[in-house]
Amino acid sequence: MKSLIRAVLGALVLLAGALPTVAAPSPALAAPTASTAPASAGEAWTPPLSTRGRYIVDAQGNRFRLRSGNWDGAQGSWNGSGDRNDPATHHAGQNSYGIPIGLDRVPLPTLLADFRALGLNSIRLPFSNEMLRTTNPVPDAAVAANPALRGRTPLQVYDAVVAALTDGGFAVILNNHTGTTRWCCGLDGNERWNSGRSTAQWADDWVFLARRYRDNPRVVGADLYNEVRRDTFDDPNWGLGDGHDWQAAAQEAGDRILSEANPNLLIVVEGINWTGIPLDGLPHGRPTLTPVRTLSHTLVVSNKLVYSAHFYGYTGPRHTGATGLGETHDARYQDMSRAELEQTLYGQALYVSAESGTHFTAPVWISEFGIGADETGTAPRAWFQHLTGYLSAVDADFAYWPLVGWSSTAQGTPGGDAWAMLRYDASGLRSGVLDAADWRTQPWSGLVATAGRTGPVPATPAWYQLATDHRDHNASLRTLATGDWDSGARKAVCPDGARLAGLGHTGGRGLCSTSDLRAPTGGHTVVRDEAYVPPGGDWASGYTKFQCPADQFLIGYSLRGERVSAALCAPARSALPAAGRTLWFDRGDNRPPAAPGGEFAYGAYKGQCSPTEYAAGIAFTTRLASRPGPAALLCRPLPPA
Repeated sequence: MKSLIRAVLGALVLLAGALPTVAAPSPALAAPTASTAPASAGEAWTPPLSTRGRYIVDAQGNRFRLRSGNWDGAQGSWNGSGDRNDPATHHAGQNSYGIPIGLDRVPLPTLLADFRALGLNSIRLPFSNEMLRTTNPVPDAAVAANPALRGRTPLQVYDAVVAALTDGGFAVILNNHTGTTRWCCGLDGNERWNSGRSTAQWADDWVFLARRYRDNPRVVGADLYNEVRRDTFDDPNWGLGDGHDWQAAAQEAGDRILSEANPNLLIVVEGINWTGIPLDGLPHGRPTLTPVRTLSHTLVVSNKLVYSAHFYGYTGPRHTGATGLGETHDARYQDMSRAELEQTLYGQALYVSAESGTHFTAPVWISEFGIGADETGTAPRAWFQHLTGYLSAVDADFAYWPLVGWSSTAQGTPGGDAWAMLRYDASGLRSGVLDAADWRTQPWSGLVATAGRTGPVPATPAWYQLATDHRDHNASLRTLATGDWDSGARKAVCPDGARLAGLGHTGGRGLCSTSDLRAPTGGHTVVRDEAYVPPGGDWASGYTKFQCPADQFLIGYSLRGERVSAALCAPARSALPAAGRTLWFDRGDNRPPAAPGGEFAYGAYKGQCSPTEYAAGIAFTTRLASRPGPAALLCRPLPPA
């Protein structure tokens, strides 16, 4: 959202510019050798990172709060017109040459020392898909302060920066910011993950990069795509099942990264940044993470999902940030009182981490926010104070945009990016938030000094949503490895280490809960008939019953249209109680008190076994005029702990 004004103007333009063709990543660019050097400074933490409820934790289970900065540049800086070699055609007059900004002015060790002085423990490191394929070395001038990087391609420079950061103790989150090296974020050919490429090609790039750094444990995350938004004619969406479905694309890429490249990475999914045309009277707005409440992600490796959102004072929930053409009469964030701002931020994003024990509960990383050192307006300054105060109060993870910028032009006159926390002139002299004269120092220092929760975070039950709206949702690596267990049907399977807890009567949604029931060995059983219903054991008279064999429990189901096609069962690690109860839900909701796991099938009747039970069977009917979806569950008590 660094240039929402351009996004607004672009949304009103009728034709977008041409997008350069991008080739596949070159195999000739060798992967970097992992360093074995210990972290030289910073807080002690042990990779890899994962999640426990709303918190990110390290390998010891200790809270790791992302106190991050965005070190941009490798995503590109060209504004899209004029001579690319002229700094004036680049954002803030800064030609990044497609590598992290500042390497021409400051040695890497000095930059890292300044990052530590800011109180950072992690870096969001943007890149472009084009960067992965650029084979020409960067100009010597682009790395003048780091001559060891001369002759390297942008990707090789990126490698060196990643290695320096991780050797220095920082966690690195890779961020696919753009497709091309045009500055984000307007009508620039970078609106969606699949602008200029297919979703599969985009996911291929992620697998390539995740494999490249998989031997570096301090590369901890994959931030899938930045500020997904409308292009000239079409909006992105969350769950419609078409080629613009960001929810589905993020699921596909996240699962491929975890299953094909590196199961240790956090998968960061940003909400949708903008939909609609910004004109009064027409639908438009910033969905952010609001759709997650009804449709969340369940990845093939559990406890790796992080959601993210961006907030800037000059924008708003329905305001793009434009002035003049494209400006609407909607409120900006900086127009809101502190109470209004906090309520809005909660509703757009922070509810995801605040509301525990639901299928959508996850850490929320405010991975971009920022303001200029030269800002003099009362409202913008108050907004920054309110935002940083609220992030402290709710103990949120955060990342400032941008971390590094120039304070003088290429010719040595005052210029560059006044929003940068750290600004350097042509000689490497620093100014910015580390200097008391910068008005942002006080609110930033208050934010970064807020300890929040520290130490061990106990593991708590986790809940996962399954959705077969448009495709299979198989979140089990063990099941995926065995092939298609019900060809032609829509299949849903809980993650490994979880059991099926609930089903919707219509719509195909399911709910899973963490469980240690499953035996360490042994395959699954596909149940297509009543073969495992014992004599005298009719628990749903007049209904078809797909019941698991003795000492097995439900982990999945399949549908053909609305009709139940099969049940999937897994063997338990020990004998399971056989007595149980029938839980009907074809005429209303039937869930435990407080409905742990949350509303997992909006608009549908649903049933859910209690947290002290396991599901052992699904019943349904094919009677005329009756819905053939799940109508009852066989719930049985869990074995003693």
